[in-house]
Amino acid sequence: MGRIALGWKTHSGWAALVALAARKDAAEVVQRLRVDLVLREEKFAKAPYHAAEGLDADEARALVERAVAAVQRGAQRELRAALARAKDAGHEVAACAVLTGSPMPAWSVEQIRAVHFRMHKAEGVLFSDALVRASEACGLETVPVLEKELDAAAKRAFGAAARQRGEQVARLGKEIGPPWGKDQKSAALAAWIALETKRGRRAPASS
Repeated sequence: MGRIALGWKTHSGWAALVALAARKDAAEVVQRLRVDLVLREEKFAKAPYHAAEGLDADEARALVERAVAAVQRGAQRELRAALARAKDAGHEVAACAVLTGSPMPAWSVEQIRAVHFRMHKAEGVLFSDALVRASEACGLETVPVLEKELDAAAKRAFGAAARQRGEQVARLGKEIGPPWGKDQKSAALAAWIALETKRGRRAPASS
């Protein structure tokens, strides 16, 4: 099982990573980690729009720009680390799947700060977007998968076997032990979808 895919489920400042190998009807977890996407000294980047609430427009824009740059550096750092671990273990990373939220309108920093739910929305997509960019920069087959449409993406990728694949992913937790919650299951299924997509059988629903 040398060819693997990386699956990522992001949160504010960190991500669950599952690297999956799959052959025929079998799957194996070869990496499972919680990785930090921002450094301790850059913790403001976990929620930059909230951090910028009390600032004037220019200061807010500058802080958000610093945060975006920090998150993008973190995404590239952790993705390259995952690739290095895979290489050291003798695996070839064939694809990278990132669970994403719905696309966000091209709001300015001020438009985002003007409405609180927009701040949460912008911060929600910041980390997944950074991982998509990092994956593309590394030249990987990049498969963004809308998290709310994960089941539909699985059906498109696996057809009638989609339910079976979901059950197989759930059982992987019994083999490797905790943690194997929703984050890990979703990341693993997304990685499997990416491998199937790489094989060119069907395309997943994606952002």
